[in-house]
Amino acid sequence: MIRETLCATSTCALVGVLAFCSASPSLAQQQLAFTPFRSSGIYALGETAGWDVSATPKTTCHHYTYTAKENNATLLMSGNLDLTTGKAQIAMQVSEPAMILVQVDAACSAVAQAKPATPQHKKASMTSEAVLGAAIDPTQLRPVVPAPADFDEFWQGKLKQLKSVPMNPHLLQVPSGDPAVNLYMVKLRSVGSHVQGYLAVPPTEGKHPALILYQYAGVYALKPEESVKYAAQGWLTFDVDSHDIPPFKGDGVPTDYFRLGENSRETSYFLNMYLRDTRALQYIRSRPDWDGKTIVLMGTSMGGQQSLATAGLNPKWITAVIVDEPAGADTNSDLHGRKAGYPYWPSNDAKAMEASRYFDPINFAPHIKAATILAMGFIDTTAPPTGLWTVFNQLGGPKEAVPMIDAAHTNKTPQRLGKFIERSKQALDMLLHGGSLQLHDATSAQ
Repeated sequence: MIRETLCATSTCALVGVLAFCSASPSLAQQQLAFTPFRSSGIYALGETAGWDVSATPKTTCHHYTYTAKENNATLLMSGNLDLTTGKAQIAMQVSEPAMILVQVDAACSAVAQAKPATPQHKKASMTSEAVLGAAIDPTQLRPVVPAPADFDEFWQGKLKQLKSVPMNPHLLQVPSGDPAVNLYMVKLRSVGSHVQGYLAVPPTEGKHPALILYQYAGVYALKPEESVKYAAQGWLTFDVDSHDIPPFKGDGVPTDYFRLGENSRETSYFLNMYLRDTRALQYIRSRPDWDGKTIVLMGTSMGGQQSLATAGLNPKWITAVIVDEPAGADTNSDLHGRKAGYPYWPSNDAKAMEASRYFDPINFAPHIKAATILAMGFIDTTAPPTGLWTVFNQLGGPKEAVPMIDAAHTNKTPQRLGKFIERSKQALDMLLHGGSLQLHDATSAQ
């Protein structure tokens, strides 16, 4: 079962720009500090990129190896780090736009560090200790393959089919935990399935801006307190389940749902998911308590993927898109010198590769006119930053990148998402109070 459960243990530790979520701090976390040459982690073409490496007071191992991969696929360089003087450096020059992923390994066993080697401990262990990320001219990253020639025609046909299906909304009021907020379980008809989720209505009379929440990967019960929290602030909030199951259920869908029907655009699990996402938007627009002006889409990982697809399919109606490490981008990248991420469409299946292009956020991005805030983790291998920068570069409206140089995927390093959390709160506050979304430029080498 794939569920992006956040690590909540007190041992999620980091040193410098090392970021991990594990049962105990890694060797390198305790012993090494890494300082990027540029604090932004973003470098120009041909500029020397890298890190100063230094020992810490806990250093007992002084020998490490490292490998640097371009777009987590092609070996760029490798080498040794000798920390006997307390300092070392990882440096490189890259002549094309890329994301660089560096893995540092200790060449000292835990036993060897504590005492002289004995015959049974002569062989040093090689344990992965640290992962670092850098961006080389990322705003120039482009799609590895074009959108299908009939991409727009295909989706317009599906939206027309959706329009022919009546919504038949069914609402059941349930306890909200907040006496001022009304909470409902919602069920709507869609193409071949139903939209299900929680709708939370603000306590004040009148019309409200709308916030639609799309969910990350997995099969799990939704948390009603999430939509209630936003409704209490003033948002008409619809928390949409990714599946056709009641929002309180955490089962009833195969855990490998993302592989179902993957070799055809007509049978892919994401087809009906995306149509349900648009149906949820249509329902919000039909409600008399929507203010008729503001609709914000928000999600993390697969929820970000759904947000981008929905905004691309419905550009006229979306005010803003706020997404953290959206999944599903760059689906054909394994065939073109980049490493793909979730949902891991098989690159050895030509039909799956072709079908995946109809669900890739990169191909929806040019249609998005809404102001978009997109966060990417530089050491994320679930939603690789190469694909996310490519999505960002294809966006058709105002946009802001939130580079998180020490973040892996959202569930792996939740303690490193502070920049996105802060920025999303600022953006929602602006939009809630009727202001326009003021965007920042964080894309240049600084």
